[in-house]
Amino acid sequence: MLKVGLTGGIGAGKSEVSRLLASYGAVIVDADKIAREVVEPGTPGLAAVVAEFGPEILTEDGALDRPRLGGVVFADPERLKALNAIVHPLVGARSAELESAAGEDAVVVHDVPLLAENGLAPLYDLVVVVDAAPETQLDRLVRRRGMSEEEARSRMAAQADREQRKAVADLVIDNNGPIEALEPQVRAVWEELLRRERATRTAAGPAWE
Repeated sequence: MLKVGLTGGIGAGKSEVSRLLASYGAVIVDADKIAREVVEPGTPGLAAVVAEFGPEILTEDGALDRPRLGGVVFADPERLKALNAIVHPLVGARSAELESAAGEDAVVVHDVPLLAENGLAPLYDLVVVVDAAPETQLDRLVRRRGMSEEEARSRMAAQADREQRKAVADLVIDNNGPIEALEPQVRAVWEELLRRERATRTAAGPAWE
């Protein structure tokens, strides 16, 4: 098994890279998806978030009001830290379960938005960073996601900067251009991941030795 950390700033295109890797055969462990699951109504995670932030971060039907909570935590680093202290351990435990269910020869890609911010690089055999210039990120967030420029800049400022992410990268995918330029890069990265996974198994030798 090869454990890969995949990260990138908001608007960099990490989700598209994750989708492509899944189509090639990678086992994707999506931290964002799991983070939503662990705070669904009725979960201990949601109860802990409400205890920390108050019932006003719930919708009328008792679900987490993500835009409202986002408005609180992305404007205050200490509140963001408090939220992460609740959610991250739950995400980590669920991620470990999914990883353990993958085959021994699997390439398991952990899609982790805050990998650099939380010093998680040592958990993986290698780290792939999806890179885009800040102006590219801003344009995508405003034009494609409908964020205001102020909201987009706030979200970007809450994350590691471009150089901090690159500092933990073993492989970098440049996603400043169109999708047509992205796909060949992701395919090349996938071939490299397969090569490294095979090398890891070869170095380990037969299980019966």
